[in-house]
Amino acid sequence: MARRSLSILRDSLNKLEKQSTGDQILPLSALRISGQQPRRYFDPAKLEQLIQSIKEHGILEPLLVRPSQEDENTYEVVAGERRYRAAQQLGLLEVPVVVRELSDIDAWQIALVENLQREDLNPVEETEGVLQLLGLKLEVPVTEIPPLLHRLQHEQKKSSNNVVGNSELTVVEEVFAGLGLMSWESFVNHRLPLLNLPDDVLEALRQGKIAYTKAQAISRIKDEVARKSLLEAAISEELSLTQIKERIAELKATQAQEKTQDSQSLKSRLDEVLKIAKKSKSLTNPKKLKRWEKLLAAMEALAIED
Repeated sequence: MARRSLSILRDSLNKLEKQSTGDQILPLSALRISGQQPRRYFDPAKLEQLIQSIKEHGILEPLLVRPSQEDENTYEVVAGERRYRAAQQLGLLEVPVVVRELSDIDAWQIALVENLQREDLNPVEETEGVLQLLGLKLEVPVTEIPPLLHRLQHEQKKSSNNVVGNSELTVVEEVFAGLGLMSWESFVNHRLPLLNLPDDVLEALRQGKIAYTKAQAISRIKDEVARKSLLEAAISEELSLTQIKERIAELKATQAQEKTQDSQSLKSRLDEVLKIAKKSKSLTNPKKLKRWEKLLAAMEALAIED
C-alpha cells in the first residue's frame, strides 16, 4: 500500500517539540519495550541486514523514547524497536535516543505510523493497530470499533444524508486521512475479514511466531487437526512458504486418496449386501419387506441429493 501521508506523526512531533530533551546517549539497559507495540513479528533476514548495517555504520537514526511511568530510571521505546533488538544482539552498551514526554495516545500514534511508513507491519498487526488507534481516538473499547465501522458503512450505503455531521465518521475519516493507508471503507471490506482467521493461526501471528503469508496459506486448511499440525511444524521447523505449500498439496492428495478409498469400500459393501439380500428370504417376508422399502427410499433420496 502506498503511504501517502505522515501527517499524524509530523503533527504529534511538532506539537511536542518543545517538550523534547534533545538527542541523548542512554544505556541500552535503561530502555524497555512497551507491551502495547503494534508490531509483533520481526523478519529474521531483515533484522540480520540491520545488524550488519549497524556493525558498519552504527545506528544512524536515534530511537524515540519516553520516560517510563513505572520507573523514573527507565525509558519506554516508542519508535525504533528493531534498532533496539539489533543493538541487543550486537551487545551494544548504549544507543542514541530522542526523549519526549508523550501521552499513551501520542505514543501509540507515532509507533503505528512509523511502522506503517516503513511497511514493517504484517496485515493483521496493521489491522489491529488501526483499530487500537481508532479506539483511543473515539474513546471506546477496541472491541466496539468493528461493529461501529460496519454500522457507519451501512448508514452511508443506505443514505449519505444519515451520516452527514456524524462525529464518529469525522474522527474515522481524519484518522485514515492522516495514516494515508487506505480509505476506511476499503479497510472495512478488505482488512477486518483478516481477523476471522482461525484462532490458532491468528494467535501465532499476534505472537510473532510466523509470517503473515505463511499463516494465510495454513489458514486455508479446513481440517482443524491437520491445520494445527502443519502450523506447529511450520513454526518449530521454520518451514519456508514453498515448503508449506508442498505439504498442503501432499495433504490434499492424501485426503483425496482416502476419500476415493472410502467410496470404493462403501460400494463394495453395498454390492455385498445386495448379493446377500438376493439369496435371503427377507425380501419375501412381509414384515422385513416394509423395512427394505424404507431403506430403499432413503437410499434413493441420498442418490437424488448427490
